[in-house]
This record gives sequence, structure tokens and C-alpha cells, in this order.
Amino acid sequence: MKKNITIHISLLKYLSLILILFFCIMPFIFMLLSSLRPGAQMVQNGLQLDFNPKTMSLHNFKALFNYNDGMFFLWFKNSIVLTVLQTAFSLLFCAMVGYGLSIYKFKGQNIVFLIVLAVMMIPTEVLILPLFKLVVKIGLINTKPGVILPFVVSPFAIFYFRQYCLGLPLDLVDSARIDGCNEISIFFKIMCPVMLPAFAAIMILQAMNSWNGFVWPLIALRSNENMTLPIGLNALLTPYGNNYDVLLAGAVFSVIPIIILFLVNQKAFITGLTVGSIKG
Repeated sequence: MKKNITIHISLLKYLSLILILFFCIMPFIFMLLSSLRPGAQMVQNGLQLDFNPKTMSLHNFKALFNYNDGMFFLWFKNSIVLTVLQTAFSLLFCAMVGYGLSIYKFKGQNIVFLIVLAVMMIPTEVLILPLFKLVVKIGLINTKPGVILPFVVSPFAIFYFRQYCLGLPLDLVDSARIDGCNEISIFFKIMCPVMLPAFAAIMILQAMNSWNGFVWPLIALRSNENMTLPIGLNALLTPYGNNYDVLLAGAVFSVIPIIILFLVNQKAFITGLTVGSIKG
């Protein structure tokens, strides 16, 4: 009797997961199928799951690649560069700050941590105007550093690394100090390899935020050549015509890098979220 109940519970869990997966993946299926249909058909009939090879083609993708003399590839390149740089610097600085707040004991340590928590509660929209004035004043408007620097340090990432490092054994640090390692070598050669799951988790989250960033890049960038992919795709929607078919074709390509990043770091990402949530 207990065995049958266990089987039924397991079956119910799998069915629930399949149902959730279905609802999660449906928007992507709609987006992919709509990107292969003519724009007039999509406007007339809306998003449908009707798979008709006769009406499907790669015309929308060709129009996307030829839009404004291939400007799509430049937008894609700009997004890749900004995402890689912002994610790399964010991982470095946030990991160092989180590690320092958890391992070292110094006066005002709790105050610094409370400041980090307080900054997490401030909406980004409140900071847009002061950040814009600062970027203009230091001459970084319409540049990649002007997009990267204001958000290169994430309070959430600092908080996460701190909580993760609180669960690490301090014996590693003490042993390295006895062997003559300096603090920089301890961090990069000993602690960073142990923190790989945390790096993987934050890397995906930070890369998603940077890749999908819209408001701040829209304000900080002026020229068409410096635009990122979200801003460029938004330019397809104008008062004179809405190219939803081409927009959906661009959206298909926009999700590919994040999907690849998640698939490559899937195991470490899940491990980092799980371990970081129960330690500290």
C-alpha cells in the first residue's frame, strides 16, 4: 500500500513538472513559429501554434540581417562585449568584497554589510538621474565604460558571495597562511576554485541582467553604432510601422547566448544556488 502511494506521489510530481515545463517553454515555441511566418499573417491571426510549412520561410531572418546594412550584427557584437566585460568585472569585484566581509574581521564590518543591504532596497530608477549626471560630468556618455561602470558592482552579488563564503572552512585560509601565502594568493589560488559554484550562479544572473539591460543603455548611448541588441530591436517599432515579424526573428537570436551560457554552467549554477541558500 505504501509503495503504491509513493509511486502515485512520484507520478504526480513528474506530471506537475511536465506541466510547468510546458507553460515555460510555450512562449519560446510561439516566438519561434511566429518568426517564420509573414508579418501580415501574424497581425491578422495573432500568435498561433499552427505549423504550416507552406507559409513558413526565413524571410524575416533575411530582413533582420539586411536591416540598415547589417546593423543587427553590430548590435549583437556590442551586447556581447558589454555583457562579457560587465560580468567579468562584476564577478571579480563582488567576489572580493563578499569574501572580505565574510572572512576578515574589522571595525565597522556590520555597518558596511548593512549599507550593502540598504542599497539592495533602492530601486534602480531612483539612481538613473544622478548616474546620468555623473557619467556626463566625467565624459563617459555614449561609451561602453559609461554603460558598464555604474552597475559593475551588484549589491545582491556581494550579499550572495558573503553568504556563500560564510559556509567555507576557514582552515583553508589558516593553512595557506602557515605555508606563507599572502592574502591575494589565498583568494585567487585557494578560495576562488572553492567558490566556483557561486561564480557560476552569479555569472548567469549578471550576464542575464547585462544582456537584457534596456533603460540605462538607452539613456547612456546616443549613436546607432553603439546601441545594444535590446535597444536596436526596439528601434524596429516606430510610429510609421511595426515590424513585429522581424522583431520576433531578432528575439529568437537574442535568447541563444543566455541559453548556451546556462547549458554550459547548468550543474554549477544549480549547485551554487542550493549551497548558497543553506549556508551562512
